[in-house]
Formats: sequence, C-alpha cells, structure tokens
Amino acid sequence: MKQLLNTLYVQTQGTYVRLDHDTLKLEVEREMKFQIPLHHLGSIVIFGNVLVSPFLIHRCAEDGRSLVWLSEHGQFKGRLAGSTTGNVLLRRSQHEALSSADSTLLIARHIVAGKLQNARSVLMRAAREANDAGDRTSLSAAAQIQAQSIQSTERAEDLDKLRGIEGYAAKAYFGAFTSMVRTNRPAFTFTERSRRPPRDPINALLSFVYTLLAGECVAACEGVGLDPQMGFLHALRPGRPALALDLMEELRTPLADRLVLTLVNRGQIKPDDFIDRPGGAIHLTDDARKLLLTAYQKRKQEEVPHTIAGAKVPLGLVAHIQARLLARHLRGDTPTYQPFIQR
Repeated sequence: MKQLLNTLYVQTQGTYVRLDHDTLKLEVEREMKFQIPLHHLGSIVIFGNVLVSPFLIHRCAEDGRSLVWLSEHGQFKGRLAGSTTGNVLLRRSQHEALSSADSTLLIARHIVAGKLQNARSVLMRAAREANDAGDRTSLSAAAQIQAQSIQSTERAEDLDKLRGIEGYAAKAYFGAFTSMVRTNRPAFTFTERSRRPPRDPINALLSFVYTLLAGECVAACEGVGLDPQMGFLHALRPGRPALALDLMEELRTPLADRLVLTLVNRGQIKPDDFIDRPGGAIHLTDDARKLLLTAYQKRKQEEVPHTIAGAKVPLGLVAHIQARLLARHLRGDTPTYQPFIQR
C-alpha cells in the first residue's frame, strides 16, 4: 500500500523554499521559519509569490514528487512534470479503450454511478439530521433524483446522454445544497455553481477544495502510470487533466463537499472569512485558507471502508486505489471498473 505522505502548503508571500541536502527549508526575509525532511513530503503546493530554488525543483522532478503552483487565492497555475514514467503498455491500453465507444461508455457509466451514489448518501444523511421539515423534503427529493439518475445511467446509449443525466442530477444536488447548511444560512446561501470566479462563499470554498483534490487525482494517475489527460467521462481538451477529473467525481461529496459543510456548520468558517474582489469574485482570507488546508489534511487521514480493498483506508489514498483499479480494468484483469462508494 502506498504510504500517505504529507502535503506542504506554502502560503506566506515572499517565502523562499530551498533544499539543504535532504532537508527542505523555508525562509522569510532570510530568516528560517520552518524545516522538514524532504522524504516526509509527498507533495508541495505553492501559493502566489513564493520562490522555489532550482535544486528543489530538480529534486522533485527526479523523485516524482508533486510540485504545484497556485495563485495567491488558490487558482491552479501549473504543475511540475518530470520524466514520463509508468508502463507504456498500460498507456497504450488506455488509449485503445478511449478509441472504443463501448469501452469508454462502460467506464464513464460506472464513474457517474459512483458519483451519484455518493451524492445520494450525503443527501440522505443530511435529510435524517435535518430539523426543518422543508429541508427534509428538499433533501429527500434531491436524493430521489440521484437514485433515479443512477438507474438511467444503465440506459444511456452514448456519452452525451450520460453527461446529460449527470448534469441533471448535479443540478438537483446543488439545488438542495443550502438545505444542508445549518449555521449562518443567510450568509452561506447557495444558488448555483459558479467557478471562474466563485461568486459566493460556498462556491469559494468548493472551488478551493476541488482544486486541491484535482491535484491529488493527477498525482494518483501518474503514480500508476496512466495518462491524466486521457479521460473517459470528461471531454478531451488541451491542458485539461480529463482522467484526473474523472476520478475526482467519486470523491467530490465524500471528501470535498462534506468537509466544506462540516466547517460551515461547526462555525469554523464564518461569514467574515471572505473578501470581495473586483468583478464579483469572492476569495478566502489568509487565516481561513490556512484553517481549510489544515482541515483538508486531517480529512485525508480519516479512514473509510473500501469495499474492493476489503479494509478501511485513509480517505487520502482512495484516489490512488481507484487509479489502480482502473489500470487493472484497462489491462483486462477485471471486466469492469468499480467506483468508490462510501458506505
């Protein structure tokens, strides 16, 4: 089993990150602020105006360690890519499957079904815990749409119809999202998904965590030897990690959405933790972003049952397990790809 290593998030603007033998050191205005053995880190995420020494970049490339650059407010900018690794025969199988409409649809159908089942579980749990009758009705209705949509995926004849089913279910899910907010609801009312830029606090939180999760899924694909840009559900576009976005679908509600709801409902994230930017964009404050990153790391450490693995595994390892399951299917070891479904 792959060891779940830590991710270092560097947010302080003007920080210089360098490598001293096998120790990573962070300096601000030439003053040492933090150091950690490099082998303790699985990835490094840089926010905004942070300098990284060439020797550290070279070492990360050599080791296959993930190094990601984000804007100061969490928008993805770039990712370090070292030499191509992995089994070339696996990548060839991946490309061959993508050339087959039947194979592509089969994999995409299971990805969507897994996503919808996880969304249904979150909605049903929220409905059971809701105190307001109107909230229970809204959440139950959205959960029912997820169930109906799961059945519809079996009848989808092509990718366009499958994506339409997924989009309809997602609209119902996000339409009931506000009913899962129990604290400071007027400030955290959610109307619709907005990405670039996020236009309300919930969208700002979701977009930030989704960016982190997408990076984890890219690393999972590359760790197995799959091409992260060659996906089955998401359309292929230059620069788009379509396969990583495919794997991410199953993890949106268990990892990202539930984390956001927990922080809001516990009052850990408050209405004054956001900044209005020109053009209607909403961003997290520095302190709120630090809190969210800490909570995200803790959430990844939580163990959840994994049916295929037959044991509890850290949630942060699920993307790696799913990438391996997909690789097994592409190699012909298993007849279908089995999505992650949280029980």
